[in-house]
Amino acid sequence: MAVRNRLAELHRDITGWRRELHQHPELGFDTYRTADFVKDNLQAMGCDEVVTGIGRTGVVGVIHGKVKTSGRVIGLRADMDALPIHEATGAEYASRTAGKMHACGHDGHTAMLLGAARYLAETRNFNGTLAVIFQPAEEGGAGGKEMLDDNLMDRFGIQEVYGMHNMPGLAVGEFAIRSGSFFAAADSVTITVNGKGGHGAMPHKAADTVLAASSIVSALQSVVSRNIDPLQAAVVSICAFRTDTEAHNVIPQRVKLLGTIRSIEEDVRQLLFERVCQISSMTADSFNTVADVRIDSGYPVMVNGEAETQYAAQAARRVTGVVNDCAEMVMGAEDFAFMLNARPGAYILTGNGETAPLHHPNYDFSDEVIPYGCSWWVEIAEARLPVT
Repeated sequence: MAVRNRLAELHRDITGWRRELHQHPELGFDTYRTADFVKDNLQAMGCDEVVTGIGRTGVVGVIHGKVKTSGRVIGLRADMDALPIHEATGAEYASRTAGKMHACGHDGHTAMLLGAARYLAETRNFNGTLAVIFQPAEEGGAGGKEMLDDNLMDRFGIQEVYGMHNMPGLAVGEFAIRSGSFFAAADSVTITVNGKGGHGAMPHKAADTVLAASSIVSALQSVVSRNIDPLQAAVVSICAFRTDTEAHNVIPQRVKLLGTIRSIEEDVRQLLFERVCQISSMTADSFNTVADVRIDSGYPVMVNGEAETQYAAQAARRVTGVVNDCAEMVMGAEDFAFMLNARPGAYILTGNGETAPLHHPNYDFSDEVIPYGCSWWVEIAEARLPVT
């Protein structure tokens, strides 16, 4: 194992940062306090440059190596935002803001990259430049794309970029990665069913939107099972059912369904779009209602570069001997995909142990992960910018 001694010494400090961030979760692009916390720490570490406001509230720290003759610049990225979930962990450092919590471990990601930045700013045992990237709005806000739109890559001359996420169910100290497609594309579907409202005691005088929408939800279960090759990955999930009224005896004029569409291959993605629209419209029509279907394209498939995946796996092996470099594809989405579309790079998972799943009110980032995650950041930085 190659957990750096200095990082082991810093474990308590980094844990303190993580728990401070955990107590003050912020959503989307409203990561003002978090960004200030990151900025202040990067400046205190002696980063050569600290730039704020990239992608609205993103922060980038620049650290030069002992020498810069390689002319190379590597980007290391962590996400900062939380989720609109009420925390149920009961931890002494639990969220102080009702309805918001770090239920995905971005507090841990930010703290680990800060820890690695402190180490790298102290040692500077590399040839070139590091850009440590702290991104807002990963949870549905496409903060990565916003940072790219603010010229992140060209402004800092970034040539490769790497990211990391914790994974519950994977043992602490273990890593997992795969080359090629790793995380799914994520698209949103909104289906608005319009009919004729009426009294619940006289349904024959109405065009029942609740019945129509319920039938649409059931019918959409056939999209994947009867249209997609079983050997290909796809998901269609309706996750919200909203009516215009909560009365017990009113058939509403309108019902809105909200869902997500996940895919890996582009032809599968387009077929999912087509069938969701067709089935929704035809099912609604059979109940004398009308379905308006809107599909909003979201995050693209996240694709790891082949060579960069090997670099990331090799760095993980130097930290711990347990690395799965043929991990299964993940149907969750990740807006690091935008950065990997802009530059070569790779994204790796690090074990969080047997904790509650991501996006769960009982989830908590395991502080035991910190030395492993920080050491991986250091390993990838020094390996890709070697001092020869």
